[in-house]
Amino acid sequence: MSKLVELLRTLTYCTRRTSARTVKIIAGNSHVAFAKMVASHLGLDLAKCVVVKFANDETMVTIGESVRNDDVYVIQSGCGEINDNLMELVMMLHACKSASALRITAVIPHFPYARADKKDRSRAPITGKLVADMLTVAGANHIITMDLHAPQIQGFFDLRVPVDNLVAEPVTVAWIKENLKEFERAVVVSPDAGGAKRATSIADKLDLDFALIHKERKRANQVSRMVLVGDVRSRPCILVDDMADTCGTLALAAKTLLDGGATEVVAIVTHGVLSGRAVEVISKSSLSRVVVTNTIPLGEKRLLCPKLEVMDVSKLFAEAIRRTHNDESFKPLLGFQQAS
Repeated sequence: MSKLVELLRTLTYCTRRTSARTVKIIAGNSHVAFAKMVASHLGLDLAKCVVVKFANDETMVTIGESVRNDDVYVIQSGCGEINDNLMELVMMLHACKSASALRITAVIPHFPYARADKKDRSRAPITGKLVADMLTVAGANHIITMDLHAPQIQGFFDLRVPVDNLVAEPVTVAWIKENLKEFERAVVVSPDAGGAKRATSIADKLDLDFALIHKERKRANQVSRMVLVGDVRSRPCILVDDMADTCGTLALAAKTLLDGGATEVVAIVTHGVLSGRAVEVISKSSLSRVVVTNTIPLGEKRLLCPKLEVMDVSKLFAEAIRRTHNDESFKPLLGFQQAS
């Protein structure tokens, strides 16, 4: 793991041309700053692209330069005005396909509708599958994303459209080592059974103990009761999850851990959705820090809540693009779990 972190810090990224293909990075409007960071790590400028929204809320996308026979990467995260940004993404993919791009990769740091991965009630749509179909029909040849809420979404895509699900684990482990004092005494905690695998993997990498919180929900986004499984007395705790939406779960988990004898609770989350009253909930909670990656822009939320901190994963995505362009294995980027 340390070798991977060192690789991401010191690697010299690809130049504008490798063989006959040119790399083009196109940014959607959901997270332009992140796209610029990824392009900068690769030594590239963003390709020209104009998005116009008409008075009737229809959108027009125009690629402002040639992409014929180019290796194109469209970066658009599933955040903000999600439906508008999703439509903008598929229009960009289709525009590149119509312009004869050689290969089109949709880089989606936070995959939209990732929680709609199954039919959990009568007459409910599997929207995650629908999004996969939209991206495929629009012209995507490859998908790069991070910490899918439901890993089975990779199977929603046609076999001709491989999906590389990057993990934030290397960046998370490095952040813990560099920023948490006496992390050797900490306990890594999963706020639910679904995240146990993620939390145990991080605990194993750091040689730390693991605990689990069992939660019962009244309804979606509302937890009624939590039960701690494990010993956290007189020790700091690290809550690990893939997504923080309304943050009710994190706040209640922190209270549960402190009631169980923990000295401090830090939450580390891949995708900081932070919708509704999330910032207020974090501010009033027992959490000392909430650390998220920059797959979703925080904007003024970071200014409103001093507990929020950000880990940068743009280098990880830049390296994924470099490896894709050079037809190299993704194995080092996937936590040594699988090769692409």
